[in-house]
Amino acid sequence: MIGYLRGRLLSKEPTQAIVEVAGVGYQVMIPLNVFYMLGEEGTETELHIHTHVRDDAIELFGFPTTGERSLFRRLIGISGVGPKLALAIIGGTGPADLLNAIDEGDYARIVQIPGIGKKTAERLVLELRDKLPEMRAELHAEASALSPASALKVDLVSALVNLGYRRRDAEKAADGAVQNAGEDTDFGDALKTALAILLG
Repeated sequence: MIGYLRGRLLSKEPTQAIVEVAGVGYQVMIPLNVFYMLGEEGTETELHIHTHVRDDAIELFGFPTTGERSLFRRLIGISGVGPKLALAIIGGTGPADLLNAIDEGDYARIVQIPGIGKKTAERLVLELRDKLPEMRAELHAEASALSPASALKVDLVSALVNLGYRRRDAEKAADGAVQNAGEDTDFGDALKTALAILLG
């Protein structure tokens, strides 16, 4: 089974990416949030892989951290949630927001995800709520392990999206701000740079 890939990003789409490793292009299914986190085509990337074996196909699902991969595996362990729906759930809210919605029993937020009805939302909350401390610890541990530049980008994108900007625009502005940031640049200065890029 394939558990990890590191190679050149040949192409990316909102639902999949192709990563070249030693001359072989691996087609990897990804959630929407990962599409925005991946770099430009031609750059090196790495993904933690879940290999899903069916009678008629072998599919690879990729995530930036083992914490997100673990969340995906928990989701597909729930009755009625297959791999494609699990990707939609993670990509539709983001891992942290999903866990908050489960914790708060916010069914209205969960059913806004395409493919999720009331019964599935109730099942998610019922089966995952008691596992939240462990799941949050997994996500937090890997977020803490991000490089300063990666952590800054994640924070900038989150702030810009909360301000009402489209995620794609927020990603581009955050990339520009991170590239211009020096070692002593704090979040406030980086956010001002990102906003200046957006207002350009």
